[in-house]
Amino acid sequence: MKDEIAKILSMMEEGKIDADKAAELISLLKEKEENGKPKKSPNYLDKTLKVRINSSENDNVNVNLPIRLFQVVLKTGHGIASNIPEAEKYVKDLDIDLILEAIDQELEGQIVDIVSGNGDKVAIFIE
Repeated sequence: MKDEIAKILSMMEEGKIDADKAAELISLLKEKEENGKPKKSPNYLDKTLKVRINSSENDNVNVNLPIRLFQVVLKTGHGIASNIPEAEKYVKDLDIDLILEAIDQELEGQIVDIVSGNGDKVAIFIE
């Protein structure tokens, strides 16, 4: 944010904008930083995150979670699954931060596609 404020002040010094406009822009930057990530649109929040795990040993899992709920339980569930020997092999390669970023960017379609050496498959979709 410091770089953006410096640019605004430079623009004011060069006469490209007046002090009132500079103050308004700086205020908007601070507000944006305080609010964090932009809120997702209501339509996006109605979508479903679908997790499909197909193992070579027929230990298959199909999970459908509303996006509204998914963000709340993602990290907890991953932490739990990582500590269960039978489940750990399925979640060890999942990049949780990547999935959360995909949700924050309102991506749709397949966001994760993993195939292990023994034929186990993990796919995550937002539809």
